[in-house]
Amino acid sequence: MSGYIAYIRVSTVRQGTKGVSLAEQKDAIIRYAERNQLPISTWFEEMETAAKRGRPEFTQAMKLLRRREADGIILHKLDRGARNLKDWADLGELVDCGIEIHFVHENLDLNSRGGRLSADIQAVVAADYIRNLRDECRKGFYGRLKQGLYPLPAPLGYLNQGTAKVKTIDPVSGPLVKRAFELYATARFNFDEVREEMHRRGLRNRHGGQVSRNGFTSIFNNLFYIGIIRVEKTGETFPGIHEPLISKALFDRVQAVLTGKANIRSLNHTFIFRRLLTCAKCQYSLVGERQKGHVYYRCHSKQCAGTSIREDFIEALLKNFLQSLRFNKEENLYFRQEIGTLRADWTLERENEIQGLKLRVGQIKDRLNRLTDAYLDATLDKAMFEERKSALLLDRKTTEENLNKLTNDNEPLPDKAEKFLELANDAWLSYKTALPQEKGELVKIFTSNRQVDGKKLELKPSFLSQQIANAHENAYGGVYRDRPRTLGPIFGILNDLNTHGKLLGLESIMGCEEDDIVIEIFPKE
Repeated sequence: MSGYIAYIRVSTVRQGTKGVSLAEQKDAIIRYAERNQLPISTWFEEMETAAKRGRPEFTQAMKLLRRREADGIILHKLDRGARNLKDWADLGELVDCGIEIHFVHENLDLNSRGGRLSADIQAVVAADYIRNLRDECRKGFYGRLKQGLYPLPAPLGYLNQGTAKVKTIDPVSGPLVKRAFELYATARFNFDEVREEMHRRGLRNRHGGQVSRNGFTSIFNNLFYIGIIRVEKTGETFPGIHEPLISKALFDRVQAVLTGKANIRSLNHTFIFRRLLTCAKCQYSLVGERQKGHVYYRCHSKQCAGTSIREDFIEALLKNFLQSLRFNKEENLYFRQEIGTLRADWTLERENEIQGLKLRVGQIKDRLNRLTDAYLDATLDKAMFEERKSALLLDRKTTEENLNKLTNDNEPLPDKAEKFLELANDAWLSYKTALPQEKGELVKIFTSNRQVDGKKLELKPSFLSQQIANAHENAYGGVYRDRPRTLGPIFGILNDLNTHGKLLGLESIMGCEEDDIVIEIFPKE
């Protein structure tokens, strides 16, 4: 054996790189060793907390001592080596084996009964101190969370404003993170394509480099961007008071892509009916492919090898279907009268919708209060409490967004109804003049259950299309082609869709921002 091990430690990397504690500990140990003629052979320096075991440098020092490769160890204070009782027990075992333990700032003789008792008491006090410190930190941490504040570093797209202050949207990276959500929500780009495009636009991580795939996974799953704080380690959720970067509707669309409910493969060719046709036998989606100048949609399942249909044949069927939705002159006149009636009643109906949503928000708040009371009364366990609380917070966020949209919507429902019905009246013309991406949206609006059986395509109208096509059958109790069709059911459905912010996906046809992005990145040939 030759020489002594010198061990110095601080609790955080910041203390080690920007503080003076390590240097002071080292100077004190050097003076102590010179004064007591203890030659130092090895230095170990650590920037980890001692509250938890598993410090690599301390563990290595203990291994050297157990192998008798050093005469002993010199520590600045007792709590530098043992602020948990297990580490103190390990040091005690070394003392019992004849290894010397020196503390620069404590005059402790560990070879005597009195000195060992005094050291044991100090070790217990140090362990209790760190337990109390952990409790106080936890209390402050959860106090901030209950205030709606995020006590951790701001995620990408937000800026820290200091202790106990609300995170604010970064004017540079915030819009870029939002655009990443919008791009991925289109289900037309995979992670690598989103990464490359956002890097080209200027999005950088905290270190100035490209955001990694794991980084985007964290971003796309982070509820913080819709105004909800989730503690990943415990699964707890809290309502935040910071400004949401995106809507919950956009967040849900991204989740659908992440979970495989929407296709995320990149496009090498633009196929109009991509992901729109299913095989009647196996229910798998038909895959588009170009052969000899024609586009075919085939089922690649082995048992459905004969299921195939050409794109031009599909469009011929669509033409007949969409043209059946046209209105005659009398129906167009009646349509305008119905719109006028809807305009007269819209203000009152809108106020009723707003009051209903406000009532819903209040009910959710009451349920949250009752849920908390049930948890405090031990009626619910923690896992069930957090699951139900998270669901209620998401429900409240959706309802608040619907309320805000209805309150601030500058385009009345009658105008939207007029747009839809005019679109239906000229559905085939709209289809012919639309871009490929828009054609797919139109097909989804007007049709449903598009199944291919062999070479035959079965087209069924969507619920709204059925209301338009068959409204005359319900007018006056029967089929009267010489009388206008009643459009009341259509307006009721439109009203429901408007309240939920899902007006038939018309935003993608009327100039959706995501479609503009798609065209910009992958220009049409």
